[in-house]
Amino acid sequence: MKHIFFIFFLFTLFNSCKDSNAIVLAEGIWLAQLEVGDHQFLPFNFNLKNTASGANTIELYNADETIFIDEIKVMKDSVVIRLPVFEGYLAGKFTDKEIKGKFIKENEERVLPFKAVHGIEERFKSSGIPNTNISGDWEVEFKPENGESYMAKGSFRQVDDKVSGTFRTATGDYRFLEGINSVDSVKFSTFDGARAYLFKAKTTDSSMVGVFYSGKHSKEFFVAKRNENYELPNSEALTYLKKGYDRLSFSFPDSEGNLVSLTDPVFKDKVVIVQIMGTWCPNCLDETKFLVDYVEKHSNEKIAVIALAFEYAKTKEAAYKSINRLKDRIGVQYPILLAQYGGIDKEMAQKKLPMLNHVLSFPTTIIIGKRGEVQKIYTGFNGPATGSNYDSFKKDFHNFILQLLEV
Repeated sequence: MKHIFFIFFLFTLFNSCKDSNAIVLAEGIWLAQLEVGDHQFLPFNFNLKNTASGANTIELYNADETIFIDEIKVMKDSVVIRLPVFEGYLAGKFTDKEIKGKFIKENEERVLPFKAVHGIEERFKSSGIPNTNISGDWEVEFKPENGESYMAKGSFRQVDDKVSGTFRTATGDYRFLEGINSVDSVKFSTFDGARAYLFKAKTTDSSMVGVFYSGKHSKEFFVAKRNENYELPNSEALTYLKKGYDRLSFSFPDSEGNLVSLTDPVFKDKVVIVQIMGTWCPNCLDETKFLVDYVEKHSNEKIAVIALAFEYAKTKEAAYKSINRLKDRIGVQYPILLAQYGGIDKEMAQKKLPMLNHVLSFPTTIIIGKRGEVQKIYTGFNGPATGSNYDSFKKDFHNFILQLLEV
């Protein structure tokens, strides 16, 4: 049924166009909005440019993050904008200064209404001077409508009424959030082709009470209190080997169908970094970029990296297509094995790696010493949106690898 809808949508998109003079999307800043839960609207800005060849490029902004988009197809008055790496794309009809359509994630069977208007720079409209400044650290409890509550740490900076920052949880961060504090209300959002997050809250000097929308499929309430001393659990203590195990063991195929395991000669006497990840996962993308950069800067024949991909894609072929797209776009030189496709159930993932107590998060990263024994396991990944936390992680990670190389 999903594929019938998709084929019908594309047929309508590219074949119902009226014969007319070609319409050109206006260059410059645009304000886009996705309709999420409760008919709320998640805004983000992008800058569109027309190249000399007649193609389009886009820079999409989330606070300090800029996402460069060059996979844009235009046919008459229809456009498809594919976000880099992730499968999600924007598709719709346009005039020179307006686009109306859908944000579509096929494998997850999720669709959000989408609209963009040219010439608007403000992400959120202000309704007045803020009563508070939310800069600093916050202890946060999220309460899903269906599910157990969980803790997070919010870290924000506010200049005038503009707000940026992120929430960190035990399994990773919510990436680059950008928004506004206006009178007694704060709003911030992020969109990267995988995550479509909107946060809204009432504020005082010491509290935030609000709601968090992830697309249309998830709604969570949250309560935050200012707490500069709050810390999350140690990410190195959450995932561990079960009693009786000291090694990780697996055998999964690479993109050529060759089975790869840690007992292969290529890994002998090396420090091996094993990344449990998925191409659909923003925190995994952050970590993949880190690992690619780390390998380039610290080239060492005694260090090896290998990734185990758990994919939403319904077929093996589609899963490998996603893996190869990630490798091409990010420049991944290390092998990414297909551990699972057709879903990302964490219990199923744990069954593939039964020596672990659980797979709590994508990514999970396992560091193995030169003798083949597991030395450390990181649950989740706090990426560049977390600022000093990311800097500390990079330093600690490098120092630990150096220690293992010396053994």
